[in-house]
Amino acid sequence: MNSDATNLAAWAATDEKSRGRRYTEAPPTFRGEFQRDRDRIIHSTAFRRLVYKTQVFVNHEGDLYRTRLTHSIEVAQIARTIARALQLNETLCEAICLAHDLGHTPFGHAGQDALNECMKSYGGFEHNLQSLRVVDELEERYAAFPGLNLTFETREGILKHCSLNNARQLGDVGERFLKREQPSLEAQIANLADEIAYNNHDLDDGLRAGLLTIDELREVPVFRRQHDVVLATYPEVSDRRLIHEVVRRMINYVVTDLIETSAAAIGEAAPADVDAVRQHSGSLIQFSDPVRTEHLELKRHLRDHVYRHYRVLRMTNKANTVISGLFETFFKRPELLPTEHFESARDLESQAGEAGRARAVADYIAGMTDRYAITEYERLFDPAKRS
Repeated sequence: MNSDATNLAAWAATDEKSRGRRYTEAPPTFRGEFQRDRDRIIHSTAFRRLVYKTQVFVNHEGDLYRTRLTHSIEVAQIARTIARALQLNETLCEAICLAHDLGHTPFGHAGQDALNECMKSYGGFEHNLQSLRVVDELEERYAAFPGLNLTFETREGILKHCSLNNARQLGDVGERFLKREQPSLEAQIANLADEIAYNNHDLDDGLRAGLLTIDELREVPVFRRQHDVVLATYPEVSDRRLIHEVVRRMINYVVTDLIETSAAAIGEAAPADVDAVRQHSGSLIQFSDPVRTEHLELKRHLRDHVYRHYRVLRMTNKANTVISGLFETFFKRPELLPTEHFESARDLESQAGEAGRARAVADYIAGMTDRYAITEYERLFDPAKRS
């Protein structure tokens, strides 16, 4: 086994101390356990689909907007930087980040909200839980087991939040929610790297789409500070380069603060090992109070000016129409599903009744790309479209 544990802090997750996999496997020869996880995620069908799944803007609206795939890669890059600086496990961080959106629906959060509404009477729908379901059950690649059979540590990191009711049904990865324990530091990093990436990159995409203006953004302190520095240093810079300079400096600013604040918190807590991290009263990966406040101010500005912009709300409305239409039709008439999904619906219904059938339909819809969902909707409802 290839491991870099000698370079890691005592409280880092390591291959040697992993809690293992759901199905026992021989250890990898030239890779570590978390490397194997990362590689399995990258080779999965769900990961490839992310290239055609929305971040904020629907995939066909433009080629340069971020997708779930590019977002996941950007999250992983930020997380690896933080992990290396804190002597934590980069590879585990990367695996968690690359897998964290595998269960996301088409049409971004609008799609998740629509599918959750459809599933309200059948246990609901939440993309974190679906990501875990994808890696535990839905991927079909290996002869010896369902899913990807990832390590406990990667699966723990994928499940960022969870209701107590759901936690009781999830076995090992649900226990920390029942015991009110923390996840590994690597999982904590992945969670905040996700926030850093989507805050700053949704800002970038919002400017590119014309939903935001620089003048409006100067009302946000974390943007104004970096914007004024860039303009003072490069007064003749073009708008495109100005935006890129500001965004990259914003990311550097919050990442640097996160590393320095977290290093101090870890040093004060001095956990003996990863188990001590889990038993700590709160997260040790954290922003300073001033930067957390600025981070939330940017988040609120994006909510008000991007996510609630009429153009995005129109997409939200379309997403609701498409997903609710697909769900209602397939739930009432599961024989219209492609054969393998019809068989899954039949099997799950035999185990859990209508809730099982609904879950199979939700699995099918959640796995769709934006374009495929639109096409499938047209096949069902457009008389001129071939089925």
